[in-house]
Amino acid sequence: MPTPTKGPRLGGGPAHERRMLANLATALFEHRRITTTETRAKRLRPLAERLITFAKRGDLHARRRVLTVVRDKSVVHELFTEIAPLMAERNGGYTRITKIGPRKGDNASMVVIELVQEKLSPKQATVREAEKATKKAAPKKAEPKKAEPKKAATQDAEKPAALDEAAAPEEAGAEDEKA
Repeated sequence: MPTPTKGPRLGGGPAHERRMLANLATALFEHRRITTTETRAKRLRPLAERLITFAKRGDLHARRRVLTVVRDKSVVHELFTEIAPLMAERNGGYTRITKIGPRKGDNASMVVIELVQEKLSPKQATVREAEKATKKAAPKKAEPKKAEPKKAATQDAEKPAALDEAAAPEEAGAEDEKA
């Protein structure tokens, strides 16, 4: 579970908040959408997305980590066999929160939190691949070094003089050979 927030908890204490979020996550994975208060949904989202990421890994250790939060084995099985394959192409953003208005009794803002079940369109997947390829292919920006171009310019200026000196003995040698 993410680091507990400072200040008032959802419910009585930290343990109650942990169990409440675990129950909300279980209900979310079982029904694929639940109606709750905005505060609870905002606290539930990081936990649910982390559990889905574990399910995408799919190994035994990940399953045991999820079982520490979601106690219902049938829901964990559904998470690993049905929900995780749907989210395989998606890199985060597994849940969606939609506001539905205030609750009648106490005017608490209510939301629907649901799993995003739409598959990524082929266009979006292609765009992501292209962006990754562009990032890999783009050369890293080198810091402009003002001292090096000046050195190169002075070295270029020295090279012709050195070439002239080197060429002069060769020309002299060539003249000696002709004579």
